[in-house]
Order: sequence, then structure tokens, then C-alpha cells
Amino acid sequence: MSEEAAALEKSHAYNHFKTDVKPALVSKLEEFRLLGYYEVSESGLWDFLTKKKWKKVKEDIRLYEIIDEILSVKVSDYISFTTIETYKNNDFNLEDENEWKELLK
Repeated sequence: MSEEAAALEKSHAYNHFKTDVKPALVSKLEEFRLLGYYEVSESGLWDFLTKKKWKKVKEDIRLYEIIDEILSVKVSDYISFTTIETYKNNDFNLEDENEWKELLK
């Protein structure tokens, strides 16, 4: 995990809910696995929630709202997020023919 990601994880306003919502996170991960997505981790799911779903923090959010948002995560939204994050975190130079060939393998 990068220093920036570690700092964001520590500083997100909803992190104090993490222990309380762990059963909902586990349930969502089990759902992902039933659908064949075994590589999704709890920290990856939390990263998606804090960076994408909860980008705008609500001051008076309730525990049940946090749980509802966790349980409503769609696989397609998570996969889109991780794909974009991968592109952001990797320096692709698509002008380089060798990188195109590697990408298209």
C-alpha cells in the first residue's frame, strides 16, 4: 500500500465504523466469491468504498446507512474502480509499440 493510500485510510471520516461493519464487509466478499471474484480483499473493498462510494462524506451518516451502502456494492462498480486505479497507478506509455504488444497479449 502506498503512503498516500495509507494516509487516506487513516484519515477517512468513516474509518471508525470499520469494526462495526466488518460482518457486512465479509458478507459482501462472500457474495463476490459466489460470483467468481475470489481476488477481492477486505482492504480492497474498503478502499473502493472510501475512495469512490464515500468520496463525499456525510456529517450525520448512521451505521445502518454505511451497512446499506456496503451491501449495495455491485461487482461491476468495484471492477471499474479497480481498473481505473490500476491505470492511474501504472505508467503506461501507449505510444510505445512494445507496451501495446504486452497489453494485447
